[in-house]
Amino acid sequence: MNKLDEIAVILARLPDSSLIHSFLSSLLTPNEIHDISSRWELVKRLDAGQSQRLIARELGLSLCKITRGAKELKKEDSPIKKIVDHFNKLGQSNDRED
Repeated sequence: MNKLDEIAVILARLPDSSLIHSFLSSLLTPNEIHDISSRWELVKRLDAGQSQRLIARELGLSLCKITRGAKELKKEDSPIKKIVDHFNKLGQSNDRED
């Protein structure tokens, strides 16, 4: 098992999102957190149908990064698309509970 597998397995088994947040905040630099957060935001926006140019302008990202995200979302069996879909479903179920 490689190191990324180890991290994925342990995070998948943790039921405490605040512990995961603290772990990631301790492990990653502020710049790494910013980069990951920006990439997550860009794939959510792409999935929602926003234009690449609007995303680039609003998030201050290169079109190259956004195009890469778009290509990843379009891949067959895309793990990014699966996670975004899961996130969207969680948001919808939370909306119904309010």
